[in-house]
Amino acid sequence: MSANENYTLYSGGLKGAESCFGEAAEKWGVKEVNFCYSGQKTNRQENLVVLSDADLKRGDISMELVSKMMHRTYYETEKIRKVLQVIFHMVNKGHQVFVIGTILEDNTVNGGTGWAVELAKLFNRPLSVYDQAKDNWYTWKQGAWVPENPKISHDTFVGSGTRNLSEKGRQAISRLFEEAFGAE
Repeated sequence: MSANENYTLYSGGLKGAESCFGEAAEKWGVKEVNFCYSGQKTNRQENLVVLSDADLKRGDISMELVSKMMHRTYYETEKIRKVLQVIFHMVNKGHQVFVIGTILEDNTVNGGTGWAVELAKLFNRPLSVYDQAKDNWYTWKQGAWVPENPKISHDTFVGSGTRNLSEKGRQAISRLFEEAFGAE
């Protein structure tokens, strides 16, 4: 067993950033666990954990609270609720959180990915976001985004982000793994 197998990536295996995180984990010999709900289409099938209704309920939260934390309106739909519940399980399992997306002026992150960011803040997890528009990594420290190249420093970590992954976003994920686990 290689030392890299002592690390576990928690993700959702969806198109874009999550698939890229999974591909990097596979390439570098890091264990990968992907959470989903029954009937959800994922791009990655590696160590797929289909969450039961009881599991999903553990990640349940008021849509009003989500809307308040994210500074945008989320309507009560079964699909978005399940997506947010899956994200809860990812962040709950991974100690460190890495996200690819766009940081907005209100310090949230665009799209559903932003929920992973807000949960990481709430759970006081080490959190870094690669902002594709700014082509830079930022780490959440003392209530602000600080430019910083993050390091994978915990044996369990989350990889999430936008479905619209740019080539620079793909390279940022690759560099993150390369710096932690050596050249491929």
